[in-house]
Amino acid sequence: MNGLAGRYALALLDIAEEKTALDAVAADLAGLKQIVSESEDLQNLLSSPLYTRDQQVKGLSAILDKSGVNDVTRNFVLTVAENRRLAVLTDMADAFLAELTRRRGEIRAQVTAAHELTKTQQKAIADALKSSVGGSVEVDVTVDESLIGGMIVKVGSRMVDSSLRTKLQRLELVMKGVG
Repeated sequence: MNGLAGRYALALLDIAEEKTALDAVAADLAGLKQIVSESEDLQNLLSSPLYTRDQQVKGLSAILDKSGVNDVTRNFVLTVAENRRLAVLTDMADAFLAELTRRRGEIRAQVTAAHELTKTQQKAIADALKSSVGGSVEVDVTVDESLIGGMIVKVGSRMVDSSLRTKLQRLELVMKGVG
């Protein structure tokens, strides 16, 4: 892990491990990533230089309070805000989760679905991936309604795109080629 996000993620890993809060911090970061992905206003708060440090800290503090995150997560996110590094907060979360998964010998799969998946559906995906790749699989799910239907699954460098959007794009290319 290198770069700014990697350095912050490693520091957070050390603190979370010391405070025996690895699972809580991992769950908090996954939840925070989901909240950010669903809110354009929050994305703007994190990335826009138009917001002052105080505005960013105050906004994030309210979100963190409402989310009920672990103190380690709260302190980390507010430190990132104080250091004006919020634009890479989701990269830091990704790096933390990836390194935690690596240390635990797990495999992380990124699933982008057209609609919210139930816990049963997520478990079915994890089970299918486990039999395919061998070993324990953690599934990160994000929703992208522009997929129309289906999903995109990424495990390491492998990707399977069964989204309806991609199938329609392929069909359009085939139809354009016939003519």
